[in-house]
Amino acid sequence: MAPELHPAVAHLAFLLGTWKGQGRGNYPTIEGFEYFEESTYGHVGKPFLTYSQRTKGSDGLPLHAEVGYLRPVGTDAIELVLAHPFGVAEIQAGSIEGQSLRLKTTSVSLTPTAKDIRSLTRSVDVVGAEMTYLIEMAAVGQPLQFHLEARLEHQS
Repeated sequence: MAPELHPAVAHLAFLLGTWKGQGRGNYPTIEGFEYFEESTYGHVGKPFLTYSQRTKGSDGLPLHAEVGYLRPVGTDAIELVLAHPFGVAEIQAGSIEGQSLRLKTTSVSLTPTAKDIRSLTRSVDVVGAEMTYLIEMAAVGQPLQFHLEARLEHQS
């Protein structure tokens, strides 16, 4: 039996489920690329949402993955806690307006071998069954700038 959605995350119910689609990325230190993404937002009856994301390249091989939690702060603010397999733990905070999230880095922790990532911003918009996002990144000596964007369709 599935747990009831916690009242503190009821205003985030529009995110729940699996989202799939295409994206593209670019950064001055790498070649541009396209990818397929699957992201899942879930809940366990507690005052947070679970989040997992996986991407694959056009060759079908894995590119990136991340896992974490969305934690609402009232109805108009949100915190995002993420772990990346390349040695980065990221905390972002921001706002919720309708079905849009705007987040920016408050803290990044790096393992000794991780790339030097300084900050990120995330803009997520949901309209009906479509999610779009834009991620900007400041890393490896580069200023904050475009890194990723995608358009995903709600699956379940």
